[in-house]
Amino acid sequence: MTSTAEQMRAWTGPAILTYGFRPFFFGAAVWAALAMVLWVPMLSGHLMLPTAFDPVSWHAHEFLYGYLGAVVAGFLLTAVPNWTGRLPIVGWPLGGLAALWFVGRVVVIFSAELPALLVAAVDLAFPVVLATVIGREIVAGRNWRNLIVMGMLVVFALGNAQFHWEAARGEYAAQGYGLRLGLGAGILMIAVIGGRIVPSFTRNWLVKRRSAVLPVAPMQSFDKGALAALLVALVLWVALPLGTLTGFALALAGVLHAMRLARWAGHRTFAEPLVTVLHAGYAFVPLGALALAAEILAPGSFGMAGAQHFWMAGAIGLMTLAVMTRATLGHTGQDLRAGAGTVVIYLALILSVFARVAGGVWPEFSSPLNTVAGLFWTLAFGGFAVIYGALLLRLPAGKRI
Repeated sequence: MTSTAEQMRAWTGPAILTYGFRPFFFGAAVWAALAMVLWVPMLSGHLMLPTAFDPVSWHAHEFLYGYLGAVVAGFLLTAVPNWTGRLPIVGWPLGGLAALWFVGRVVVIFSAELPALLVAAVDLAFPVVLATVIGREIVAGRNWRNLIVMGMLVVFALGNAQFHWEAARGEYAAQGYGLRLGLGAGILMIAVIGGRIVPSFTRNWLVKRRSAVLPVAPMQSFDKGALAALLVALVLWVALPLGTLTGFALALAGVLHAMRLARWAGHRTFAEPLVTVLHAGYAFVPLGALALAAEILAPGSFGMAGAQHFWMAGAIGLMTLAVMTRATLGHTGQDLRAGAGTVVIYLALILSVFARVAGGVWPEFSSPLNTVAGLFWTLAFGGFAVIYGALLLRLPAGKRI
């Protein structure tokens, strides 16, 4: 029987199908930029798409379940081999999975012309198949440590199903259970996986520079306690988003994760933005928790949507961009250094986040601030597609895998 590695070596088709990160990172970046280009005129009433979702719910769904779903797929299909010694799919099966994701984006756009059940079934096919593939690999590799990742992926898919249910019932899904469930799963993924990779990558870089100060090793008792506090806060937020207890739980989680981040020596990484950005991305986890706590306990502090964007655009947007840039460089044999263009897209995304949050703080200026946020967002992800597209779409000369 031919092994997966042998299948990779034998693959003579498009380079983009040689590794899971290639189609999904490229597709995610293009979609993040394109969806924003569509959403800004939708929000102002200058463009109407044939979607059954209201403009804000479409925007929220396509960023959370469209964009993040693709990045999660690219990350897991690349990370699982390192976790298990196995590789899920390559070649046309990988292309088929990418096609499922793409078709999901198309049917959601045209959902007003299609039965709601069909739209949901087609869109959910991608996360269901992905979860099946990842689950198979984790179980076959007896990699029980990462069953938690499988669990979060299942919750993420359930959130998508709930979002479709709420939208089909005519509810404002952008502030519904489905949105909070998916966002909560995404933030917990960042807290768990980021809690492994941020201190590890930081340590590796600092060791090379012979630094006398290194980050605390990941997943110690304090980390587990901080994760437990965040899990409780997220469960409360999903179930009781305006509850006083939820506000205090989010505040506690925010403080604990700010302390967790401080243990990773991020202040010593400013010489290499590729490392620093991982800390900046993770910083939006406690910032988002504290902003939501403030909005719950003192309404009007940020506006609920503004507070959520510390997580939606900040934690998810910047952490995924950080991981995509680093993984693309590392898996294509490039030096792990951020060039000038990469620094520009990092800064553009950070400016986008703060412009969007400012629109919640000062609602009278929300329209121009949202436009500014959209322009910087498009620059960040369009810039990634341009700068890293060549690495994702083709192999170096003389190499087949």
